[in-house]
Amino acid sequence: MVMGESGAVLVVQHTPSGGPRRVGTWLSEAGLAVRVVRAYAGEALPATLGGRPLLVLGGGYLPDDDARAPWLPATRRLVAQALDDGSPVLGICLGGQLLAQVAGGAVEAEHGTPEYGSTPVRLRPEAAADPLLHGLGPMVPAIERHVDAITELPPGATWLASSETCPYQAFRVGERAWGVQFHPEVDAARIAAWDRDQLAARGVDRDRLHARAVADEGAAVAAWSEFTARFAAVCRS
Repeated sequence: MVMGESGAVLVVQHTPSGGPRRVGTWLSEAGLAVRVVRAYAGEALPATLGGRPLLVLGGGYLPDDDARAPWLPATRRLVAQALDDGSPVLGICLGGQLLAQVAGGAVEAEHGTPEYGSTPVRLRPEAAADPLLHGLGPMVPAIERHVDAITELPPGATWLASSETCPYQAFRVGERAWGVQFHPEVDAARIAAWDRDQLAARGVDRDRLHARAVADEGAAVAAWSEFTARFAAVCRS
């Protein structure tokens, strides 16, 4: 049974192309309603969560890039509220960076090596006891697209996953708030629509990215659909 609007997962979307995609589908299949607020288009975020779960998506901004994305202060307030009242949170890419910053960590622009396309994400020993990541295997492919990065986790956060060039791929704050640097919502087909020239300017070949993601798609779907179903279970609990 799908939850009513009052209990829907509140989704903050930062860019026209950055919707919840298959994560939204998986949440719906798990029985949760999904309310997407297209903040980039001027749709207003609620003043309070009212106990609803929160999903903050990715976008080409820093967590405090308020001049270019004037809805970010309201997003940060909702994340802080969720941390205070224990509402479930999942932050993806920018959303994960925003969670880290609100909880006391640090994020830097153009930090480290940019990551694009399907990337091996290594689960740390701490993930074995994590409600979302336990048992997914030592290494799971996930699609990346970022140049900014978390440089310091919040005090007391549980560090859950890393990649070869980006240490903070997944973490948990408290018991019910997760941040990931990668994009569990993005499938291999989406890479074929990425800007070829923009990638080439960074020395990245889009066709190779797409082929790699296609090869990894089965493993990625198996892992991230389970991850999302487990987040849905946390939301219902």
